[in-house]
Amino acid sequence: MKITMSDKQIDYESLKSGGFMRQRQQDQFAFRLRVVGGRIEADQLRALADAADNYGDGHIHLTTRQGIEIPFIKLDDVETLREDMADANLRKGTCGPRIRGIMACQGNTLCPRGLVDPQDLAQKIDEKYFAADVPHKFKISITGCPASCAKPQENDFGIIGGVEPKWLEEECIGCGLCQEVCRMDAIIVEDGVVTFDRDKCDLCGDCISSCPTDAWVVEKTGYTLLIGGKIGRFPQLGTKFVELVNEAQLFEILDKTIQFFKEHAEKGERVGDTVQRVGLETFKEAVL
Repeated sequence: MKITMSDKQIDYESLKSGGFMRQRQQDQFAFRLRVVGGRIEADQLRALADAADNYGDGHIHLTTRQGIEIPFIKLDDVETLREDMADANLRKGTCGPRIRGIMACQGNTLCPRGLVDPQDLAQKIDEKYFAADVPHKFKISITGCPASCAKPQENDFGIIGGVEPKWLEEECIGCGLCQEVCRMDAIIVEDGVVTFDRDKCDLCGDCISSCPTDAWVVEKTGYTLLIGGKIGRFPQLGTKFVELVNEAQLFEILDKTIQFFKEHAEKGERVGDTVQRVGLETFKEAVL
């Protein structure tokens, strides 16, 4: 959409695709940056501070999805700001009907509870899919364990790291600690005998990390996937549709999910709406 203002023809759609979003103040914009998993280097922070002072009003906004925006950018400064950010290896963000910035916790790079490395996976997903055109906004979040700090249930495609526990009877002393730490009541210890209900297990690995004799071990590590979460006016939580896939399988499923969305979405639908309308089983048959 082009609007003539003060003898200037402004292509707002082009600005939006370039990361500049209109503010309510005339001819001023917030510049959205591409941030992967919430990670920004210290020298980049210094460049952002300088940019906010030089081109904005001296402040930076941290978005709800680990993103960064510099508000109050004047139209005449758009290109210069873009160049300065490129020099700091900071790239434009995206909005509209595209795959958005990837959210991720720090996982096993720092967190004692982390089971996988969401930061590495976020970088790989961002490199392959960032800003790809889709029928509606498409948000991805990765969390390193079922504690779900990165809120994958609220995203179109949620990824949760997990482990399959295995009990070694010959190593067990029947202390019952695994039952105490299991939040899902999946483990019962009676008279030194362990009963494990796999259907109740959320794959958190607490039984493994707490066992004093290593009677619980990791059988498998992988990713549990959710589809269809969103907030907004009509919020809904994502639905779990597969457990503990490996990284290669994850990318194959994500490829097929995006293709499914493109083929089946009707106007105005998020992917969760499409899956609900078409049917979860039909979706699973297409992507698994």
